Amino acid sequence: MTNERRVLVHADKQTLAGAVAARFITKTVDILDEQDAATVVLTGGTVGTSVLEAIRESPARDMVDWSRVHFWWGDERWVPKDDPERNERQARDALLDHIAVPAENIHPFAASDEGIDLQAAAARYSEEIAEAAPFGQPLPRFDITFLGVGADGHIASLFPANPSTSEDGANVLAVTNSPKPPPERLSLTRPVINSSERVWLVLAGPDKASALGLALAGASRDEVPVAGIKGRRRTVFFVDREAAAEVPENLIAPSY
Repeated sequence: MTNERRVLVHADKQTLAGAVAARFITKTVDILDEQDAATVVLTGGTVGTSVLEAIRESPARDMVDWSRVHFWWGDERWVPKDDPERNERQARDALLDHIAVPAENIHPFAASDEGIDLQAAAARYSEEIAEAAPFGQPLPRFDITFLGVGADGHIASLFPANPSTSEDGANVLAVTNSPKPPPERLSLTRPVINSSERVWLVLAGPDKASALGLALAGASRDEVPVAGIKGRRRTVFFVDREAAAEVPENLIAPSY
């Protein structure tokens, strides 16, 4: 098993979203040729949502047997179920409500209006993750985990210089002091994210260039959380030219 870290640069945000969508469809078909099901972890944000929209609009979309794909989330804002800021709501609008994926294959975090508190919601999601794991394993096999990256280098809801970023004894965190609104969130921990077979980080814009450059230069994972992310097989940074401004030329892959 190889473990590769690559940077793939695309001309602009639109090209980036289309390219990631095409690779996702191809890779998911390959995964389903090799195993009974595929498990995908979704992210939120503008670029993450654009990728899902590009998957929805792709003429190759229905090459995927969506009945055999399970969807989870890397993090979620602690807001009501139908709040437009909720990552689940954005993913459903962009893709999930437009494909033939069974309801039981969609695994969202609880919402703030579902009658439980934040800590209980974290415990519930952790239990659901454990229940989905193969016999004798602590976690499911996450085949592809999508992540966005903040200008400060945060991923999921793991923020710089926050003790929760170093949490390694739990699967899910109840975040109560996010520096970005809303302050309350739910997030997978770094060890769970790093258990993924493939981590695909998708980022665009000049404000992301510094965080990406620091991550690839070996910055502290506590100060730049994205620096501590690495999938079991591959870690791929899909970026546009503006985000790649501080990436050394030797780290940019000509193809993948």
